[in-house]
This record gives sequence, C-alpha cells and structure tokens, in this order.
Amino acid sequence: MIRVFNFFCIALMGLSILALYDVSEKTRLTRVDLDKTRHAIAQEQGQISVLETDWARVASPERVATLAQSKLGLDNSSAVQLSSFEQLPRNGEDSPLSQSPLRNANAEAPAQ
Repeated sequence: MIRVFNFFCIALMGLSILALYDVSEKTRLTRVDLDKTRHAIAQEQGQISVLETDWARVASPERVATLAQSKLGLDNSSAVQLSSFEQLPRNGEDSPLSQSPLRNANAEAPAQ
C-alpha cells in the first residue's frame, strides 16, 4: 500500500515538474515576443517623430504662403474686409437676392 502511495506521489511530482516547465517555456516565449513588440514600438515612435518633423517643415505658414504666391498667384491680402455692420447691405437693399423671388423647396417622389 505504501509503495503504491509512493508511486503516485512520485508520478504527481513528475507531472508537476512537467507542468511547471511548460509554464516556464511559455513565459520565456511570451517575453521574447514582448521584447520584439517593444522594439517595434520604439522604431515606430522614431519614425513618427521623423514624420512630425517633416510635417512641421512642409506645413509651415511661410512655406505655404510662398507656394501659394508662386504657384497659384495668391497674395496674403484679404479680398474684402468689413469694418462695421453698417457696411452690410440691409434686407432688400442692393442685395443680389432681392431680384430673385423666394420659393419653397419641394421634392416630389416619382409615381410608381
């Protein structure tokens, strides 16, 4: 009886050792994957900082204004600037919409 009990204890100990080894191996592989992922994240963050620097250079207001002036012929002056509300046309006076009558917007579905 004691020999059978000792045999089961030794078998249980062997199974425990195998289970712990399996957990240890999975932990090691997961740590390797984690290190690879951390390295990839560090590389991507470096690339992001390079792109942010490049974007700051490309999107600078001075560069955009220079390109707009040279390629499109635009200058940095505003077309019309109103300094007060009195300069706005009143309702019905010199308004481009005063000549056209207002209409209701209707949409009719086609008959089926």
